[in-house]
Amino acid sequence: MKEAGRSPRGTSPTLTGRVLRRVLLPLGLTWLVGAAVALVIAIHFTAEAFDRAMIDDAYSVSANVEAGERGVELLLSPREVRNVLFDRQESVYFAVLRPDGSLLAGNAGLDVPAPEDGQPYRFSEIAYRGQRLRALVLNHAAPNAFRVVIAQTTHARSAMLERLLAYSFAPQLVLLAILAAWLWSGIRRELEPLAGMQQALDRRDVNDLAPVEVARSSRELEALGDAMNSLLKRLEDSVSAQREFAGNVAHELRTPLAGIRALADYGLTHREPAVWREQLERIAASQTRASHLVDQLLGLALADESRAGLRCELLRLDEIAQQAVLRHLASADAKGVDLGASGLDQPVSVRGDGALIEGILDNLIDNALRYGGRTVTVDMAGSTLSVVDDGPGIPAAELGDWLQRWAQGPAGRQLGQGAGLGLAIVTRYAQLLGAELSLAPASPTGGLRVSVRFAPA
Repeated sequence: MKEAGRSPRGTSPTLTGRVLRRVLLPLGLTWLVGAAVALVIAIHFTAEAFDRAMIDDAYSVSANVEAGERGVELLLSPREVRNVLFDRQESVYFAVLRPDGSLLAGNAGLDVPAPEDGQPYRFSEIAYRGQRLRALVLNHAAPNAFRVVIAQTTHARSAMLERLLAYSFAPQLVLLAILAAWLWSGIRRELEPLAGMQQALDRRDVNDLAPVEVARSSRELEALGDAMNSLLKRLEDSVSAQREFAGNVAHELRTPLAGIRALADYGLTHREPAVWREQLERIAASQTRASHLVDQLLGLALADESRAGLRCELLRLDEIAQQAVLRHLASADAKGVDLGASGLDQPVSVRGDGALIEGILDNLIDNALRYGGRTVTVDMAGSTLSVVDDGPGIPAAELGDWLQRWAQGPAGRQLGQGAGLGLAIVTRYAQLLGAELSLAPASPTGGLRVSVRFAPA
């Protein structure tokens, strides 16, 4: 079943085709408008050139009209007129008219509109002997007034325009086709790295989240490839964290769950209430240890997942520390531990994630209550927060080892209440927050001071 809102890959247009349309369509429209403008200009100047030649012919004829005894007369014979008006391609007709419109010489029936008042000549389109002609009327002023009419066919004009179109527009069309082919080839070549990236991803299985090789051909492609590789890196980190969490849960919970089952089975084989009570108390203690282990495993998973989505904000470190102390007072009283605080009366602001800072304090206080002796103090000096206890402490040579996962000291192994994850969680949280974690003896006689120095706001 198709996912709603998504179309199959084959029905979408190719990026090459879309880019070509975006480029060639405006280019073609621009060429078309330019060709139309060029055509109008060519028609105008071609007509002007032919019209100028007709005016010259009319003036040549009028120069041979003079006043005589019987009025104006044309001094040219018909043969001389044909020589003056000779044109190899066009059929040319002429007439010399008296002021009253009567024919003095030439072709009769050339009905041409007269020039407007004050104008020496006028062009018009007429029909004569079944032909469309371009006609010119030239007025000659008094005292020897007359009119000269020149009319001719327009075959040469049309032929010249056709040659202009053929010799100018046809090469432009060829150039446009060559440009389209060049653009198509260039765009395909530039998009080849995308196709290679797609093929590389299609060949992968679901477990391969290695970075994709990115061709450094353009900044846009580099940015896309880097963003994809960044996403793959985040996915790889998330998958690795999930796998590690699942493996830790499967490995670490097997023992306490098996112990709870063994205690229950042992209690069921006896009928004495005292044995039942004893086994139930042991089951409750085992459940508490298993619950604590699950909380720590979830804390590690949160640390690994927080790398991509960490959001730092301005926080009051003194208020977070006060709330952490209040949360653990009941547990401290139940264990007979004196839990106190110092330096929390001065407001201190840091930039960080509230959940991670609370996680650091909760794990440090919980570790101190379990293994730290009879007195635990949460101390704040500026942006440095410390949890101090009066327990047996840690030898200086082993301080670094205790920050690793599953590392437990003799007290932890003897009590059987932890899995060696508390300080590992604190270490990871501190790294995410950009804080500095340090372990040191609380005093020359023993104890442990775990300090976290946060970046001030």
